[in-house]
Order: sequence, then structure tokens, then C-alpha cells
Amino acid sequence: MSSITYHFGGKEGLYLAAADYIAAQIGTDFEATLSIDEVPAGLTPDQARALLHGMIRRFIDTMTGPKSAMYSLFIMREQMEPTEAFERIYGGLMGRMLAMLVELICIATARRDATVAQVTAITLMGQVIVLRGSRATVLKLLQRRDIDSAAIALLAARIAANTDAILDQLIAERQELP
Repeated sequence: MSSITYHFGGKEGLYLAAADYIAAQIGTDFEATLSIDEVPAGLTPDQARALLHGMIRRFIDTMTGPKSAMYSLFIMREQMEPTEAFERIYGGLMGRMLAMLVELICIATARRDATVAQVTAITLMGQVIVLRGSRATVLKLLQRRDIDSAAIALLAARIAANTDAILDQLIAERQELP
């Protein structure tokens, strides 16, 4: 206990340090293959859609990978009962990634409605989060012991098709607007 008090100021400080570590680790792992600092200027809708697919695929790989097991329970707890630790996690990669998804959705659909894009981002991410948050159910339903590369490929293909269907529906709705 004295080491925790000395290094972190107490249990709360240790908990917040864990949140900072998790946010940094997720950022490092995710951004190793995909930069999410800002949406490149002048993207076409097709380019935005391709970037969306890349981000979602990277998120699938992250959520099904072994490292996410280490921090997913921490993040799930913070999702259910947010503390300052959630603000630190959201203030890292999570918030930047979601902001970029919203912007890419707007570009891909040529629809400048932030609320629609935010709801769409939540929907798209939900498809992926279930792979970790409901892992036991996923494994039981798929009758598997683990989510192996073959299962990941099947799930990723379905999520990609769902993503396209959602984006295409938003485009169709935009075209129907007066």
C-alpha cells in the first residue's frame, strides 16, 4: 500500500494511471497500422468509404486480438459506470477515432448531418464491440472454442457488407430529402 501511495497518491491515482496506460496502449496498437489524426482533405465519397472500412477492420482485429482481453473489462466497467478514467480513455484514441468515423460517414454519404453520422458510428462500432463484450455468446452461437482467423474473416466480411448497406441506405435517404 505504501508503494501505491508513494507512486500514485493512492488507489484512485493507481486506477487513473491504469486508464492512462490503457488509452496509450490502445492508441499505440491501433495507430501502428492506421493514422487517425485527421481526415485527409479532398476525400471522395469512395475514398472515405474505403477509410471507414479500414478503420472498422482494424477495430475488428483489435477487439478479437489477445491484447484487448487485458483491458476490455476495465473499459466495459467504465462504459457502465463512468468515472474520470472514462474521460481519460475517451480523450485518447477512442474520442479521436469516433470523431473521424463521424466525419468519414458524412463524406461517404454526402450528408452533413452530425446526429445521423454519430448514430451511424455507434451502430457500426456496436457490431464490432459485441465480438469482445459478448464473446461467450458469440463463441456459443458460432459453436467455436475461439474466434480464429477463419471466424474473423467471416465476421469481418459480414460487418463490411452491413457497413455498405448502412451507408447506401443513408445515401438513398439523402436523395429522397426535399
